[in-house]
Amino acid sequence: MANGRNKTGRRIDTQRDPGGFVALPWSVLDCPAYAALSHPARALLLEFARQLGRDNNGRLLGSASYLEPRGWKSRDVITRAKRELLAAEFIFETVKGQRPNRAGWYAVTWRTLDRHPGYDIGTVEGFRRGAYRHTAEVLHLPARGPPLAQLKNASL
Repeated sequence: MANGRNKTGRRIDTQRDPGGFVALPWSVLDCPAYAALSHPARALLLEFARQLGRDNNGRLLGSASYLEPRGWKSRDVITRAKRELLAAEFIFETVKGQRPNRAGWYAVTWRTLDRHPGYDIGTVEGFRRGAYRHTAEVLHLPARGPPLAQLKNASL
């Protein structure tokens, strides 16, 4: 339309391609803990961010069956990246997955945890928004350096 609005009266953004987008705060991208992540962990973090909607932080999936159609081929790489993101506290596990058919649920820590029934006991109390910032301070991470897993093992 000539006035830049669609049929519902909402403004159309003509500066980008149509569809949803991932909003990743600069505080996450500029954090030393993010700089220390491996490339698979960074890619997996984007997969979690891609799933975010209006009220589903805490019900994000990281299972191999969910990720395989999106191009993830190795279950081992997914597991390592997920462990790295959990250790760096960029994601938080809200429901522990169980075999044979119960997937784990996750929340990103740069957003508030959305309330949903079905979380494991203690999830709401244990979730800390912005936890990734404290991880960098505790581990004394450099601006660039080895992957977080190597830094944690070195400090033990």
